[in-house]
Amino acid sequence: MARITRSAAQAALLAAKKDPQLLSDAPKPNGTETPTEAKRIRSHSQKNEPSAKKQKTTKSKTETNDLPHNLGSLPSPLTPKSNTGIKREQLADLATDLQSTVDRTTETIHAQQQPNLQKPKKNTYGLTPGLTPFPSYPRPTPTECEQVARLLTSIHGEITPPTTLPEPSLTVTGCGEVPSVLDALIRTLLSGATTGKNSAMAFNGLVQKFGILNEGIGKGSVDWDKVRRAKVEDVFEAIKRGGLADVKSRNLKRILDLVYEENQKRREILTNNPDDPALKSEPSTSKDYEIACAEENVLSLNHLHTLPTPTVMTHLTSYPGIGPKTAACVILFCLQRPCFAVDTHIFRISKWLGWLPPDTASSRVNEVTAFGHLEVRVPDGLKYSLHQLLIRHGKSCARCRAGTGKGAVGWKEGCVIEHLVRRTGGRK
Repeated sequence: MARITRSAAQAALLAAKKDPQLLSDAPKPNGTETPTEAKRIRSHSQKNEPSAKKQKTTKSKTETNDLPHNLGSLPSPLTPKSNTGIKREQLADLATDLQSTVDRTTETIHAQQQPNLQKPKKNTYGLTPGLTPFPSYPRPTPTECEQVARLLTSIHGEITPPTTLPEPSLTVTGCGEVPSVLDALIRTLLSGATTGKNSAMAFNGLVQKFGILNEGIGKGSVDWDKVRRAKVEDVFEAIKRGGLADVKSRNLKRILDLVYEENQKRREILTNNPDDPALKSEPSTSKDYEIACAEENVLSLNHLHTLPTPTVMTHLTSYPGIGPKTAACVILFCLQRPCFAVDTHIFRISKWLGWLPPDTASSRVNEVTAFGHLEVRVPDGLKYSLHQLLIRHGKSCARCRAGTGKGAVGWKEGCVIEHLVRRTGGRK
């Protein structure tokens, strides 16, 4: 049986004095009113509540329609625009809109709650191993390459690949001429678009900030897992003296996150599926080393030693901030395989030598397509020495430096390949 409160009964009696018709609807003693009578009294009592209470109720309903994260408000079907009511078709449309809004809100909140997982970038360089992007352009020929190598050797000295790689320096970076693939990759990343002095300061900053592994697996290398777990701001502070620290610190952190994930996945495969056909080419000692590194959180890319060069190139260029030039340097210096890395000096002199096709209105040669072409045209036996010789010459020759001109110091001394080049571009 419905219960009538004292305030509701008083409100009903006051209303009855104004409207005698309601007198018969007054609450009966001892709760003897009928359900219909109780309903009438409650309804009339609610109509006579103070207006402030009505406004409070209305405001509450409005607030409940607001979506979180400033996503707007839900359409409310509670208040029709006219007194004619809502048609069934309109009600269906409102329900559809409401469900759509809820779905979008759920997806947005779900996305905001997901961890910031870094994914490797897609290889967008369009390189095809073994095929030049300019198949109809025949230069340079092997004879031309041998001639330039011989002339440059006469003034810069003979350059031969080392039989063994030196132990990594903790103060000097370079183009990845160290045994550890991960060390080589990061050293080369730090040396990009800056001077050797600046890249050395950046690498030394990592050593001072995060320390090195003094014993066990990975001895002598930077504690890359400690760098991985650090804040990107701390990595930035460590390498900021080397230039471009904002971009390089973020790329460095993302690379280390991806390497860690790869190491753990490979440990899982090597432990649970040691007979996987994809792992048959890898020696057992290499597999044991990988498992030990992953278990001790020593980040490593040394398994790339066992993969074909095209696979290594594709894998390395999938990392953020790593292009063909950086990947080629790691392959050439660390993996000690023939690969003709193209930097700004090699690109400039190669154009002057006519080793690259001229630019057209619809196609311009860049360092990436130059790498794809010269990697095919330059003989494997000359890739290491010619790479080094062209860089040395591009830095030291008064006539072959970037932006040089007839007024440059040393111009009158001439150039050993003067009769082979046709210089273009800006002049100082």
